[in-house]
Amino acid sequence: MEIKNSEYKLVLFGAGKSTGVLINYLKKIATRHQWHMLVADHDLATAEQKVGDHPYIKACQVNITDNNARQALVASAEVIISMLPHAMHYLVAQDCITFSKHLLTASYIDEKIRALQEAIQKKDLLFLCEMGLDPGIDHMSAMKILDEINKEKGLVTSFKSHCGGLVAPESDDNPWHYKISWNPRNIVLAGIAGAEYLEKGEKVTCDYAHIFAGRNLVNITTNMQLAYYPNRDSLSYRSLYQLGQASTFVRTTLRHPDFMKGWNYIVMLKLTDEQIFHETNSMTVAQFFEMHLREYGYTIPGFPFTSESFEKDAASTSLFKKQLVFLGLHEQQLIGKGRCSAADIFQAILEEKLALQPTDKDMIVMLHEVEYEVNGCKEKNHSSLIVKGENSQLTAMAKTVGLPLGIAAHLLLKGELAVRGLHIPVIPEIYEPVLAELKEEGICFTETIITS
Repeated sequence: MEIKNSEYKLVLFGAGKSTGVLINYLKKIATRHQWHMLVADHDLATAEQKVGDHPYIKACQVNITDNNARQALVASAEVIISMLPHAMHYLVAQDCITFSKHLLTASYIDEKIRALQEAIQKKDLLFLCEMGLDPGIDHMSAMKILDEINKEKGLVTSFKSHCGGLVAPESDDNPWHYKISWNPRNIVLAGIAGAEYLEKGEKVTCDYAHIFAGRNLVNITTNMQLAYYPNRDSLSYRSLYQLGQASTFVRTTLRHPDFMKGWNYIVMLKLTDEQIFHETNSMTVAQFFEMHLREYGYTIPGFPFTSESFEKDAASTSLFKKQLVFLGLHEQQLIGKGRCSAADIFQAILEEKLALQPTDKDMIVMLHEVEYEVNGCKEKNHSSLIVKGENSQLTAMAKTVGLPLGIAAHLLLKGELAVRGLHIPVIPEIYEPVLAELKEEGICFTETIITS
């Protein structure tokens, strides 16, 4: 039985970078069921461009901080998907409780959302969070493996989960081996909170200065080796996955080994610092870089500071100098953004130099390495996922973040997702049907069981 009728079956808040594939999926199910939906964004042109001319889905403009406008949209729908910035989810969540609407997001559950748990349950609603890629597909695929091991009465001894948004090999044309396919601010500040994880029974605490200094490598396939750094809070997921007995537990982010080497220097040079400020209205990129290094006492051995020698020298020497040249830190381009932190300036540089070009393809890579004992044998499950995007708009990131949300909404509207309360997708009632439909959409894992 479907949910009761409202003016719209679904309202999607946010039409940003990761919503293209989600909106296309919503178009498909809206046409199939003749369901009316809305895509609401502060930028009407962006929403209209992604929706196009569709008989059942319309775009509209909304100021999310306008309570009346936002609440009117929430009240008009049966299911709400929020793809807004994380800080804005709470506004929508409160409205969903007020008007008794289900809510789906790809973001982590924070304490403000968690505090709504009793009200969510009391109103018999589903608030499904962490329903994207990482978090999202990582939870679902990991729990599927762990539940299958548990059914065999196996004992998990080591759990490593890796995930990264990368550039596809056919579009990899820079010394960073990276292009931006999601929130650039998150890329600039990655690792800044440090990390905690468990390694062979010992709790490991890693600060920001050392996050990218490791040389941890993992083989995804026989032809693909990547590096990884630990995510900030692995340990909280140990109890969630019911792996208190595991002596190793870590969740990580994947990057090309050369990216890790270069980014380690970026962190050392404090180019991601939010406390260091510069007046940039009359400052060029080269002036910023030279002043930043000199003023704060950072040095690169043998590094030339004159623009004339920069490119010639860097092109024939170290990897990091080649990476700096690619970012154009010797260029006389005016910054002109007023008072900015070093992180602000560096983000602007990355957004220009590491942008996906129109025909570029990105790539999502995920790998679970689960070691366990069952029936006296030691086994290892190596479960990998590789997804490539179509172009700079229909990216692998957009596909893997958006489709789990769209599929969950579809199941919910059809009455095939009966779970209620505040959840993330770690229970079979959620992950089994979603993973099954993701497989139909071409998102599926390759598993190898190794017995020793």
